[in-house]
Amino acid sequence: MRSMVEGCRHPSVSPADCHLLLQGRNHGIGIAPLGPHAYLIAMATSISEIALTPAAAARVATIAERQNKPAILRLSVEGGGCSGFQYKFGLADAPADDDAVAQTDGVTLVVDSISLDLVRGAQVDYVESLGGAAFQVKNPNAASGCGCGTSFSV
Repeated sequence: MRSMVEGCRHPSVSPADCHLLLQGRNHGIGIAPLGPHAYLIAMATSISEIALTPAAAARVATIAERQNKPAILRLSVEGGGCSGFQYKFGLADAPADDDAVAQTDGVTLVVDSISLDLVRGAQVDYVESLGGAAFQVKNPNAASGCGCGTSFSV
């Protein structure tokens, strides 16, 4: 009997990477068998790379409905802010080809591939308090942040 690794042949995938793919250990890449010796290799973003809470999803849906836009929230990271990087939020018309995508309650969160490196594993929430209401990013990559929560350093 041939091993599954022998059946995975693709010029851009090493035998070691193929083995990880077949075991489901390589985050971001998945395969599907097409036949006894061929596999379809597809890039995919794990839903655990970014997350949107139900509270944030509800707020995005409300804002998008008022503006007559799709319920797609784009999170990006720019240089600046008091801690080095700052979060930027906006509604998007559609996800880009290289976006990481997460969905909650019919609302989509998209993050571009460059920003994803700085927010991988993060959760976007919407918090209402006596001080006001705002989207917050709970970012496991942030070494420190400012008091208002809009900027961070790594």
